[in-house]
Amino acid sequence: MMENLPPCLKCSCEYTYEMDALVVCPECGHEWVPQEAGDEADGERVVRDSVGNVLTDGDAVTVVKALKVKGSTSGIKAGTKVRGIRLIEPVDGHDIDCKVDGFGALRLKSSLVKKV
Repeated sequence: MMENLPPCLKCSCEYTYEMDALVVCPECGHEWVPQEAGDEADGERVVRDSVGNVLTDGDAVTVVKALKVKGSTSGIKAGTKVRGIRLIEPVDGHDIDCKVDGFGALRLKSSLVKKV
């Protein structure tokens, strides 16, 4: 039953295991959908949200975790909807460019959003 599963993306633990369609890390609890072999076949980068859905330009997403915003006394609450995202080349792990009502233009990490 032992297969060649990838190490954890967050902590690099090699003891990952499968649970339904997800790969799970027993040390840090990170869960993700493993990349299919054909995802990057055409050379194009595939960006996925926190639950493994493929994101494209113009999608609407929901923030899944409360976020602190530098220079702001309040942050972005979990459940905030963001419409019309734009995928960019990753800058410090941030691969989504968007405008959030009440905050303006921001960059978000795809691991912190869920497709609506």
